[in-house]
Amino acid sequence: MIDEKPDSEGVSALAPFRHGIFRAVWSASLVSNFGGLIQGVGAAWMMTTIATSPYQVALVQASTTLPIMLFALVAGAIADSFDRRKVMLVAQTFMLVVSVLLTVFTYYNLLTPWTLLAFTFLIDSGTALNSPSWQASVGDMVPRNKVPAAVALNSMGFNLTRSVGPAIGGIIVAAAGAAAAFAANAVSYIGLIIVMARWKPDVPVSTLPRESLGAAMGAGLRYVAMSPNIGKVLVRGAAFGFSAGAVLALLPLVARDVVKGDALTYGIMLGAFGIGAVGGALISVRLRQLLSSETMVRCAFAGFAVCAFNAALSHHAWQTSLGLLVGGACWVIALSHFNVTVQMATPRWVVGRVLSVYQTATFGGIALGSWIWGVVADAHGAETALIAAAIAMLAGGAIGLVLPLPQQQVLNLDPLNRFKEPHLALDLKPRSGPIAIMIEYIIRHEDEAEFLATMAERGRIRRRDGARNWTLARDLENPSIWIEHYHTPTWLEYVRHNGRITHADAMVGERLRALHSGDEPPRVRRVIERPTTAGTALVMAKGPIEH
Repeated sequence: MIDEKPDSEGVSALAPFRHGIFRAVWSASLVSNFGGLIQGVGAAWMMTTIATSPYQVALVQASTTLPIMLFALVAGAIADSFDRRKVMLVAQTFMLVVSVLLTVFTYYNLLTPWTLLAFTFLIDSGTALNSPSWQASVGDMVPRNKVPAAVALNSMGFNLTRSVGPAIGGIIVAAAGAAAAFAANAVSYIGLIIVMARWKPDVPVSTLPRESLGAAMGAGLRYVAMSPNIGKVLVRGAAFGFSAGAVLALLPLVARDVVKGDALTYGIMLGAFGIGAVGGALISVRLRQLLSSETMVRCAFAGFAVCAFNAALSHHAWQTSLGLLVGGACWVIALSHFNVTVQMATPRWVVGRVLSVYQTATFGGIALGSWIWGVVADAHGAETALIAAAIAMLAGGAIGLVLPLPQQQVLNLDPLNRFKEPHLALDLKPRSGPIAIMIEYIIRHEDEAEFLATMAERGRIRRRDGARNWTLARDLENPSIWIEHYHTPTWLEYVRHNGRITHADAMVGERLRALHSGDEPPRVRRVIERPTTAGTALVMAKGPIEH
């Protein structure tokens, strides 16, 4: 990681473009996103011509988001465990192959509503595999203080193509049919595949064995569960996706039935949404400097509710498009802010998994909302469904009264890299265990309240990073002695646990050592549990202090 000032204040919205690899990947992604949006218009409009109910039309949106909900956590574990560049190459190649097959099926009139949904599901399964590696790689392309601007630029790039891609997609579909749109998408993957193949990122190589996929997924879920601020982002992201996703899911019906348009009308409406999103991306960095996180997100919920109300009540394409300008801006402001909040609160060792959980929550909300709003539209019409979704958006903004987003803050989440394996008298293997760790503190009576508050934070960090059965005990004969105690299943997991400590985490350890009143540093004992016929034996080893 490039060593620059840790805060993002004063960083311009275009600063990430100074880094060559970011420019190259961003440009290639622009072309790929352009093709993806053309494909999306083709799929959505194709479904309106072969579907038998509005329910199937709304399922197109669900089929694009469901794979992210189902596979994101696995993809996140893969992103943190394997070479992210190679993962992206596999995902892009897979999507290229599926897109070619979709083109062939369409050209030879083999598509049914369910085969179309199957192809869109497979393409977006590739997106689900690609996305955590792509988003986590932003921190490998630019310094940490430029990550917020880079995330905003990625959103801007996608929505820049959305501003013109759907309209062009509508023209292609109207002039040459859906097969041509699907073929354009297949070609669009080639440039990004070439850029990924040439990129040689400089990432640290771990000296520890790779975690199993199940263990890596468990570690990611545990990290999220023990990080309250990230949990708030997940709830708000899911609420936003559930309610706001209705507009995009029902937009084909709005274009066809409400404003009485055609494929070109639908493309122009999506283009208006994209133009608004570009504007939202350009101002999002500035908004982060001016407004609190909660204020930004509440405004985004309210703005999107206005967009949905307008789409329900308007019978003119131009009026609906004006509302979609606002909706597009709010979409990017909210989702990019959620993404930045997660990335800036997560260390590199687990960022792919945490981002995948965030995606599962948000896109799971979109998939569920697309299905529910499709059912409502099938029974009562698209207008009624959009009004109901707008009310849900206002309710989603009100969630902030109970679960407000955390204030923006800068944390140094680079690994501390201060832990060194102690010299052991026993010949332990990496899989030897269970390991029990006891750290003894001597605390003055007047410092007890501060010590307990700090130790509560220490316990959360320990459990979050993989410690088990964490407890704090007090000596009955000498009440000034306090003992922190926890387990790890193996010696390897103990070493891995200490390797996860960040500079921000180390500040907690420094406060504890400052409260320790002994002449020597807090005493650390590391023991391995050994079963015997009479019970469990503890083999003890002493070593240097932990952090």
